[in-house]
Amino acid sequence: MAQAQDAAVQNAEADIIVTGVRASLDRAIDIKRNSSGVVDAISAEDIGKFPDTNLAESLQRITGVSIDRVNGEGSQVTVRGFGGGFNLVTLNGRALPSANVTTVGGDSNADYSSGTSRSFDFGNLASEGVSTLEVYKTGRAAIPSGGIGASINVITRKPLDAREAGFSGTIGVKALYDTSVEKSLSDPAKITPEASGLLSWRDENEVFGVSIFGSYQKRNFSTRGATVNGWNIRRYSQFADPANGFVNDSTQISNAPTDPNTLVSVPNDSSYFYSQGSRERINGSAVVQFRPTETLTFTADALFAQNKQSEQRASQGNWFNRPFAQVEFDGNPVIATTTFLQENIAGVKDAAFEQAYRGVRNRLQDYGLNAKWEINDRVTLSIDGHTGLAQSSPNNPNGVSSTLVGLGAPVVASQSADFSGVIPVQSIVINDAVPGRGPNGNGQLDLGDLGSQMGRTVSSSQRQRLNEIRADLGWELDDLGSRFDVGGNYRTSKMRQARTQTQQTLGDWGIGNVGDIESQAPGVLQTYCLVCKFDNFDAKGQGATLVAFQGNAVDLYNALSPYYAALGNAVGVTNREDNRVKEDIWSAYGQLTWKGELAGRNATLVVGARYERTKVKSTSLIAIPNGITWTADNDFVVSVSDQVEPISDSGSYNNFLPAMDFQIELAKNFIGRFSFSKTIARPDYGNLFVATSVGTPPRPIALGGVASGSTGNARLAPLISDNLDLSFEWYYKPSSYISAGVFEKRVQNFVGTGQTTRNLFGLRDASSGAAGSRSGTALAELQRLRYDPTDVNLFTMTALLQEAGGNIQAASQQFQANVVNGALDQDFADQILRRVDLVADANDPLYDFEVTQPINNRQGKIWGFELAAQHFFGNTGFGVSAAYTLVRGDVGIDVGADPSEDQFALVGLSDTANATLIYDKNGLSARLAYNWRDKFLQSANRGGGDRNPVFVRPFGQLDLNISWDVSEQFAVSFEAINLTESDIRTYGRDKSNLWYAQELDRRFLLGGRFRF
Repeated sequence: MAQAQDAAVQNAEADIIVTGVRASLDRAIDIKRNSSGVVDAISAEDIGKFPDTNLAESLQRITGVSIDRVNGEGSQVTVRGFGGGFNLVTLNGRALPSANVTTVGGDSNADYSSGTSRSFDFGNLASEGVSTLEVYKTGRAAIPSGGIGASINVITRKPLDAREAGFSGTIGVKALYDTSVEKSLSDPAKITPEASGLLSWRDENEVFGVSIFGSYQKRNFSTRGATVNGWNIRRYSQFADPANGFVNDSTQISNAPTDPNTLVSVPNDSSYFYSQGSRERINGSAVVQFRPTETLTFTADALFAQNKQSEQRASQGNWFNRPFAQVEFDGNPVIATTTFLQENIAGVKDAAFEQAYRGVRNRLQDYGLNAKWEINDRVTLSIDGHTGLAQSSPNNPNGVSSTLVGLGAPVVASQSADFSGVIPVQSIVINDAVPGRGPNGNGQLDLGDLGSQMGRTVSSSQRQRLNEIRADLGWELDDLGSRFDVGGNYRTSKMRQARTQTQQTLGDWGIGNVGDIESQAPGVLQTYCLVCKFDNFDAKGQGATLVAFQGNAVDLYNALSPYYAALGNAVGVTNREDNRVKEDIWSAYGQLTWKGELAGRNATLVVGARYERTKVKSTSLIAIPNGITWTADNDFVVSVSDQVEPISDSGSYNNFLPAMDFQIELAKNFIGRFSFSKTIARPDYGNLFVATSVGTPPRPIALGGVASGSTGNARLAPLISDNLDLSFEWYYKPSSYISAGVFEKRVQNFVGTGQTTRNLFGLRDASSGAAGSRSGTALAELQRLRYDPTDVNLFTMTALLQEAGGNIQAASQQFQANVVNGALDQDFADQILRRVDLVADANDPLYDFEVTQPINNRQGKIWGFELAAQHFFGNTGFGVSAAYTLVRGDVGIDVGADPSEDQFALVGLSDTANATLIYDKNGLSARLAYNWRDKFLQSANRGGGDRNPVFVRPFGQLDLNISWDVSEQFAVSFEAINLTESDIRTYGRDKSNLWYAQELDRRFLLGGRFRF
């Protein structure tokens, strides 16, 4: 690979004479045509001028490549259906470390993200410092393993490859205008700067050279959308049974399924959110080359990349109490969704307004040294070593990844949500004059109605140290390009993931201290209309839904936490993780390249094999859980002790990876290729952790809740794929070609899930409903009195029983005294929620956890075809390019499967297409590009026991890029990103089962670049 890369670098750099879009495309064609196997590339238009501001955005124009976006920016890539964790990213042929905690820009679950992926985030690298991106879709013996989808090589410039002696370089500046800042509640800078510079120098004799690159990019943004935290999947017969708490005898149900076994989907809540934030990216690199003789070259290089992201997020939500007064289904025979839900509250409940402050800093460093010795005219030896460090660290003002403060206004007398549209439509009726609740009684939802609930923090980090040394020996066998390459490599990786979560009771879930926000944190919150921020989504806001609150969550937390700590509400640790994985990889390869003629046609054959041995050691520090407290109707909290125990396990595996590429020029400028290779991808780090964790049930166990647990498996084997590729390419005129190819991947050792039911850590269940326990006695009493066994009713009766010292008669009398029109008074229930926490005792049974463990138990086949074409119309300057990739597999998901069934599916599998209109003539270059990705599966299981998938709906984006060379030295540019303001939406088993919807806005960049 080293020799192939050296040639590619020289072609991409030393021969740069013309610039612009067409020149960039021509160089990409040269790489595609002259490479063995299936290789595609994106090349710089000029020094310091990559076609896109984001490397991932460039990669998506390659057939078979699709991307994931965060806040509208490309982040991770999927190749032929395999996501970022299955693709290997190298820098000039060296494996790059990766660390990525995806807290900023995600949905409500993102606050609890942990860094377990091997995926590389291309958003950390500035495109101006890159010369070429190469995507190797077929395996090769000389390429490091780890990319079952593809190996992506990022190539940077070297000073001794410069065309001329002396100083050369470029300086560029841009002004970024993100139209979303117009919706910001604060006053961030509407125009933010981007600046980059590349300076290179070499002497006349090509003995010494130095290059330095640096860039700074800042972006301010805002965004808004909607989320749902959970969807309950039940049989209709279970939903319609009042004993399960969703309905009662008076519930009006419309369009109900006729088959009682039909699966139905019922949300826990709906929420709108508004976010404003920033991204600051700094890149720097330096290369020093010394060539003391014509045959010996030393290269030292260093890379630094830092990407700081922050986001202040405010939500406006409604959590359903149940039972519902009205329910309407959509009639879907596979999964019937409750598209309209309405409930009346006995008393009032809270409207939720959580505030969050997220902050993450990603940092990448890599330092390397290379020696290349041309032993003679035929033999070359290259020795290369480097050390790299990637870190993703907490970076909000409190030093954590996310600070969350739950706020509520106990004023909701009734509420409804309509899920039939793109986002839910919320409606609430308020009553802020309930005696004893604290709101100000002015008939309006305002700051005086607010109180605090819970304060939480999450501190999540990932760190990977990677050291690598390799040696490559190449022997040119003739003057036609035939050669033999051998090499060896040793790579060691140390990855550490850590996460700590805390929770502090403030005003508690029942909001026992209305007005504490104004008294303890005056001026921190502001009132605004969240739903008025929507452009494309229609929330149909009216009445109280036009009122929301936003403020700095860190300021809120810092004001409220000491106040409640002084009252005895200490900050408690609810989760602590510390996992480490060490991998040692030894490899050796041999590769023979033959170039000649076959039946009078130019042909190339590359055959080789790679042998690798991998040792894995996984160590986890476990904070032992000492209890699960039932704190409210459907809220549970794990408490952990200060006792920490290390546990370890080891695994190893050996892999023999053959590869063969054959190409022949079947006719003039018409090339056929056939490739076979065996490749591997290592398991996600999270699957290798040996820690055992416990999760809380989503509702009381007695009412159908399921407690989950998980443990890892350090002995997992890698995914192994047998790959076949057949393709044809016709280069029928300069700058124009047509290509078509088919591929198949047969993959073994996909990671599935093994599940057992067992107790963990001796934890007992206070919500079991078992005979002889408090909850069992409470459940029996509710059934005797014929009250619906809802989450609220069961918790309240159990709490009253505890307060009465086990006297069921006293508890029952107090419960019945607070029933209004057949329903428990919500104000009374909230008092109990605030006052009582239920801790398991000796009469409570042990929890039965559904414990999952990853195992290699799946296999699958992925296949598809790729089409690509590019055509320039003579000397007009106009051209067009397009590509389409179809991907299919037998690894899909059944949305109608019972929630008790484990399912396996490959995430990221989707069709992709792109089309670009091009103009390049007389110094004026322009591209109008459209990229499209079809629906794909993002996650196979969200929601614990409900086993809900997460799908991403089809997404298309239109971008414009114009550049004009004012002179040979100076050029100006204009870029427009997401011209159509395409939105992102994810959903579950049915399109109406919303998980996350986000509006995205246009961005414009105006820049100038000076070359010398």
